[in-house]
Amino acid sequence: MKRLLDILGAGLGLMILSPVILVLAWMIRRRLGSPVLFRQMRPGLHGRPFYMIKFRTMRDAVGTDGQPLPDAERMTPFGRLLRSTSLDELPELWNVLKGDMSLVGPRPLLMEYLPLYTPDQARRHEVRPGITGWAQVNGRNALGWEDKFRLDVWYVDNQSLWLDLKILYLTVKKVLVRDGISAEGEATMSKFTGRHE
Repeated sequence: MKRLLDILGAGLGLMILSPVILVLAWMIRRRLGSPVLFRQMRPGLHGRPFYMIKFRTMRDAVGTDGQPLPDAERMTPFGRLLRSTSLDELPELWNVLKGDMSLVGPRPLLMEYLPLYTPDQARRHEVRPGITGWAQVNGRNALGWEDKFRLDVWYVDNQSLWLDLKILYLTVKKVLVRDGISAEGEATMSKFTGRHE
């Protein structure tokens, strides 16, 4: 039933939002240049890697050492708008249609975090990662890592169709008020470095 909801929801979303997606792609190409899409390998179900697709929100700016500048310096006002409205996430509907992701589930984080998880935190990979999730509707990036993982594992243990529908409804409300977009003092979220006892 969950996979059917994903296919129907992602397919319908791509059809209805295709004019918005095309306009955003044109605007990103004009303001930020190519590529329009940002592809990054993320861990999926059982930690298997896949390429997550998002709209690009940052400039390709590097420092004198040739390394990319911090997120806060590369983020443009237009990119910040895309993130605050979650419009940068729209291409992930294609990941859902392919089966890499679900509409609802723990957000896919970075591959480099995999060896840093405790066994309990790693349980977030027992389900497909989602475009939105229980942690997203309970604080999003404003949450600390421990709280985020606790909510992700709670979702794994309590997932149901009704819970998914509730999360999708709450996500729409969160997006409209642009709540929890970034952690305090960060452009997005601070880097996860593992548990420090």
